[in-house]
Amino acid sequence: MVRRALIVWLLLVASPALALDDGDLALTVTAEVPGGAAPYPREMVLLRIRGTYRAQIALEDLRQPSLPHFGWTQLGRDRWFRTTIQGQEARGFERTVAVFPQGAGRFVVDPFVHRLTLVDGGERRLIEVRSNPLPLDVAAWQGTGGPDAPEPWWLPAEGLTVTDIWEPEPETLRLGEPARRTVTLEAQGLTADALPPRPTLRTRGILTFAGPVERQTRITPSGPVARVTYRWDVRPGVPEPITLAAIAIPWFDTRARVMREAEIPARIVGARAAAPAAETPPPPASPWRALVAGLAAFGLGLSAWGVSRHREAPPLRALTRAARRRDARGFHAALSHAARRDPDRAAAWRADSGTGPRLAALDAALFGTGEAPVPDLAGLARDLRSIRVSAARPDGLAPLDGPRPHAG
Repeated sequence: MVRRALIVWLLLVASPALALDDGDLALTVTAEVPGGAAPYPREMVLLRIRGTYRAQIALEDLRQPSLPHFGWTQLGRDRWFRTTIQGQEARGFERTVAVFPQGAGRFVVDPFVHRLTLVDGGERRLIEVRSNPLPLDVAAWQGTGGPDAPEPWWLPAEGLTVTDIWEPEPETLRLGEPARRTVTLEAQGLTADALPPRPTLRTRGILTFAGPVERQTRITPSGPVARVTYRWDVRPGVPEPITLAAIAIPWFDTRARVMREAEIPARIVGARAAAPAAETPPPPASPWRALVAGLAAFGLGLSAWGVSRHREAPPLRALTRAARRRDARGFHAALSHAARRDPDRAAAWRADSGTGPRLAALDAALFGTGEAPVPDLAGLARDLRSIRVSAARPDGLAPLDGPRPHAG
């Protein structure tokens, strides 16, 4: 009986169904640098882990080495696909890991280990497929600045964009009026922690108050995309316009292998006061000419009052255009412009039970935590237009002695 069992065991071991050739199970790791050259510290390197297996796999577990000299992030999920080995059907496996060497020198990526549970003829077998160690040379920076310099910030990226948004526009600000400046940097090929800290925004005559910094990393198949958002509240501290200087952002283009420079642009903060017109003595006028001029002015005043009842003011037209584009920030900028031109009308909008809560909801969506939804802009603009001037000014007519002066 023992002898018979031994013979059966030997037949199973020698069975060609369980025998595997050297090329039937293979795992390789290759390194890719976007520019094709030796990477610099903190520059992204893509590790492509690929396996080809001509066997029936029940379970699998890819074990990654510790990577002590690298920061890393996995790009998406593992991918399994059909392939062939020497014309025979097989299964392919692929994983991509972005690694960021932390210094210059020669490093070795230890083997990845793929633990596979194979099934054949009712039997299960656990095997380990290992990749070869991968040497990786990281070059030392030879120019000025670089990864080890405290300034400027070392920023290796495949691409960098800068977006600068003001609300309202800084050239319209009067003394003491606030504006919100939002600057966003977006870079391909690195994570958000590698983007620079908030720059210093400081110019004599301008008051700046820094807001929180927001960082996000989006994972794509070609690598991470990092975004950082800086915010400031800006107020002119002197009555004349002041130029807020530009801020240079040097960065290393990892594809072209050259240094480049992006810029947060310079802006003029503060409105320029209109120069008073030179006063000239009026020429003597005849009584008939004065009478005709008075009648003409009275007629023009009546026609302008009639037209104003049927034609929307420019701020209302700006609200309508922004609502049509679904531009929440442009809508809010038009509201701010309307408030400066006609504070009474803006106060009536805020006090109205139908429009006031939706204006507060718009503020929360733009300047809150980012979770509040933007209200229906088209409906809000329509309801704001329905609130007549008489609701903002009880007398229904503009003051006879000219427009009311604005504070500040």
